Amino acid sequence: MSRSKSTTGLAVLFGVLGTLHFVKPEPFEQIVPKPLPRKKELVYVSGVAELACAAGLLHPRTRRLAGLASAGLLVAVFPANVQMAADLQKKGSRTALTIAYARLPLQIPLIRWALKAAREGKRA
Repeated sequence: MSRSKSTTGLAVLFGVLGTLHFVKPEPFEQIVPKPLPRKKELVYVSGVAELACAAGLLHPRTRRLAGLASAGLLVAVFPANVQMAADLQKKGSRTALTIAYARLPLQIPLIRWALKAAREGKRA
């Protein structure tokens, strides 16, 4: 089955974000929920996961699993987006706060996008 433009786009998004986790980890460390320890390590682990999902989405044999993993990853990192919005509520510009809150519901179409990609993959 061929790869849709949306699946390619999701792979590019995960590839870029995964790379940024290593190139500039500090912004990601700041949004790791406060109770979680070892923030830098968690950023690196999530970066590896994003890169793995990106690579998996590109090949038909791994697309199904990568799509499901991508959806799971988006759910798993949602608390970081909530943490960012909460932090900006205390100290942040109105524009940054608006963007942070607008990002929260955007997780839903991203998760649906990942699940669509999973449906494009070959069944084992």
